[in-house]
Amino acid sequence: MSKVLIVAEHLGGQLNASTAKCVTAAQALSPDSIDVLVLADDASAVAAEAAKLSGVARVLGVSNAANANGIAQVFAPQVAQLATHYTHVFGPSTTFGKDLMPCVAALLNAPQVSDAMAVEGPRTFKRPIYAGNAIVTVEVPEGVVVVATIRTASFAECARDGNAAVETVSVHAPLPTHTRFVGLAAGSSDRPDLQSAKRVVSGGRGVGSAENFKIVYDFADKIGAAVGASRAAVDAGYVPNEMQVGQTGKIIAPELYIAVGISGAIQHLTGIKDAGTIVAINKDPDSAIFEIADIGLVGDLFQILPELESQL
Repeated sequence: MSKVLIVAEHLGGQLNASTAKCVTAAQALSPDSIDVLVLADDASAVAAEAAKLSGVARVLGVSNAANANGIAQVFAPQVAQLATHYTHVFGPSTTFGKDLMPCVAALLNAPQVSDAMAVEGPRTFKRPIYAGNAIVTVEVPEGVVVVATIRTASFAECARDGNAAVETVSVHAPLPTHTRFVGLAAGSSDRPDLQSAKRVVSGGRGVGSAENFKIVYDFADKIGAAVGASRAAVDAGYVPNEMQVGQTGKIIAPELYIAVGISGAIQHLTGIKDAGTIVAINKDPDSAIFEIADIGLVGDLFQILPELESQL
C-alpha cells in the first residue's frame, strides 16, 4: 500500500509546473493515494490550483507566516512531521527540491533517491550518473520512507482536470531560527520560465559577447521562447548564471530546443538530451552538438538567425 506526499513548488502565488510532473511520477507507482502539500503564508490560492491536478486525492494547505519565503530549513520539519503518514515523499529535482528534500531525508533518517527518472517499482528507481552517461537502478531498503527528487525533464505534466479536496492542516513542528530570509535576488523577464518553457533558444561562446546576445533574445521573442545559455557563455560574462543550461545549470526538456553557437560539451548535452526536437546552429561542422541534433545548420549564426527570423 503506497501513499505519496508531493511537496508543491510555487512562487508568487503560482504553482510551478514541476509539481504536475511529480504527480505523473507518483502515478507510475499505482499508489492508493496522492496528496499534495502546499506550504505558504497563505496557502489557499496555490492549494486551489493544485486541486486541479489529475490524480491528486487531497491538497493539504499549511498556512504559516514562517512559510512566506520558502526556506528549506523551515519547510523540512513540517514536511517530515506529515511524512510519517506516507510511504513516499516526492519533490521536484529543481533548485527548490534539491534544497529542501535532503533536509527532509535527514530528519526522517532515510536515504534520498536523487533525480529519479523512471519508476521501476514501489521502492526501485532509475537515475542518471556520470553526467547522464550511465543509468543506475537503485532500491530503497524496507522500513524507511522513500524520499526522492523527481527529474522533471523525464516526466510529462499531468492533466489539470481534477477536483481534489482541499484541507487546511496545522503543523506544530519546532521551527529552527538559525536560518533566516535576507532577500531574494532574481532576474525579471517577460519571457517564459526556462525550466517549464515549451521552446528554448540558447546561446553559447560562439555568440561572442553580451552585446551580441541581443540577436538570440530577438529570435527567442519572435517564436515566444525562453532564453538559455551554455556554461561557456555564462563564464564569459555574456549572461547571468540563472540562464545556464546543463549539468551544473538547469536540466530542461522543451518541445523545441535551438542551440546557437554552442559546441556541445557533455556538461551541456546532459541538460538537453530529453528535449523533443533539437536544432543546432554552428559554423563548425564537427561540433559535438550535431551528433545529437535532429536538425543541424552549418553556418554563421549572425546570418542564419536573421534569415530564419525573416521567414517567420
